[in-house]
Amino acid sequence: MSTTVDFGAPSAFGMHHFFVEIPAGPRDAIHIYEDYGFDGDEMKRETTECRVILARELWTKIRDDARRDFNTRLKAKKMSTGSWNTGKVKLDRFLGRELCILAWAAEHASPQECLIICPKWLAFRPEERWWLYAKTAAEAGQADQTHRGWRKALYCALSDGTNIKIGQKIKPRQKKKDKRDKAPLFDFFDDLIEKGNI
Repeated sequence: MSTTVDFGAPSAFGMHHFFVEIPAGPRDAIHIYEDYGFDGDEMKRETTECRVILARELWTKIRDDARRDFNTRLKAKKMSTGSWNTGKVKLDRFLGRELCILAWAAEHASPQECLIICPKWLAFRPEERWWLYAKTAAEAGQADQTHRGWRKALYCALSDGTNIKIGQKIKPRQKKKDKRDKAPLFDFFDDLIEKGNI
C-alpha cells in the first residue's frame, strides 16, 4: 500500500496532486495549485497551474467543512488524516478538485454566504464534484478566470442567490392583443347578444 501525506496526497515524488499554499500572514490570500508532476496528463507534465486565489476571510469560512469531509472519507479508507497548516498542504488529486469547486463558489461570496455554500457543497457526492470540476476547469480553470461561465455559475448555484444580478439582455416580444382580448368576458358576450348572434 502506498503512503500518503496531508489529505491523501501520494508521498512519492512527481505524482499528480493538488496543494494549498497557506501563508503565515493572517490576512494573506491562499492559493490552490494543481501539480501534474511527472505522472499526470501527458500534455501538462511537469506543469503547475494556480486554480484559485481566495481571500483569507473566505478561506476561514470554508476550510473546516472541507477538512471534516475529507478526513471522514480518508478515515473510512484507513488512511491518515490532514490539517490546514501554514505552508504547503498537499491533497489527493480528486480531493483537490473537490476543494476547487468549493473555493470557486466561495470566491464571489460574502462570509455570510459561505455558510450557505458549504452545506450545499457537502450535499454533493464526490462524483458530482469531479464532474463539476471537469466542466469548470475546461473553460475557466485558471486563477484569473473568475467571471467566466461555469466558474461564476458555481457561485449562483451554491449561494442563496440574493446578490446575483442577472438582467434580461433581450426581452421576449409579446403578441399584440386583440381588443376583444382586453374586454372582460361578460362584455364580449353582451356584444354578441346585442348583435343577435346568441
